[in-house]
Amino acid sequence: MPELTHIREDGSAAMVDVSEKPVVRREATAKGFIRLAAETVAAITDGEVPKGDVLAVARIAGIQAAKKTAELIPLCHQLPLTKVSLDFEALSNGIEITAFVKTDAKTGVEMEALTAVSIAALTIYDMCKAIDKVMVIESIELIEKTKQDLA
Repeated sequence: MPELTHIREDGSAAMVDVSEKPVVRREATAKGFIRLAAETVAAITDGEVPKGDVLAVARIAGIQAAKKTAELIPLCHQLPLTKVSLDFEALSNGIEITAFVKTDAKTGVEMEALTAVSIAALTIYDMCKAIDKVMVIESIELIEKTKQDLA
């Protein structure tokens, strides 16, 4: 079983000390899906949702969420993000959300990518809840994480 780095010997939570780790380029991609009625997908893509441009608002919400991950998840490190992007693919049964996050830091950005997807999905849910009573947020997952030496 792998060592749990956020748990001290006495069982209490602790933020991992990364001070001795080198700064490297780190990237992470996460995906998620929000299942919607076909009529809701059409309303989103046709710009007919009463609250406004759903995907534009969800994109901004996801970017903002990635930047605030350390404020939301207690043991995450504050990271200097160099890129956050969100893309959406409208399918007949919902919207697929993809977030890509990059930094040059001592620890990874997978939590930032997952947070971006989660908040983008919640934003879509919030903006469409009046017109779709059967939405389901599902399949939020880390797709890839990489690191590359800067030297």
